[in-house]
Amino acid sequence: MELAKVTSKGQITIPIEIRKKLGIKNGDKILFVEESGRIYMMNSSMDALMEAQKAFAGEAERLGLKDDDDVMAMIKELREESVVK
Repeated sequence: MELAKVTSKGQITIPIEIRKKLGIKNGDKILFVEESGRIYMMNSSMDALMEAQKAFAGEAERLGLKDDDDVMAMIKELREESVVK
């Protein structure tokens, strides 16, 4: 458990252990999410990555991509198509 003091401007210093756990670095933006009456704090970059992962869930299966070799073959094909145009 960590404790932070709020300044008169509403600012806090996020304890180093919490910053490490959230992967927060200088200049990162923090997202505050309310869920079931609780407020959660997260690194907004990580939230964006999780949303992207959710959006692409099932796409590899739909495209018939079974392993890294399939992905690399698809990338090579797409690059060749873009050069031809």
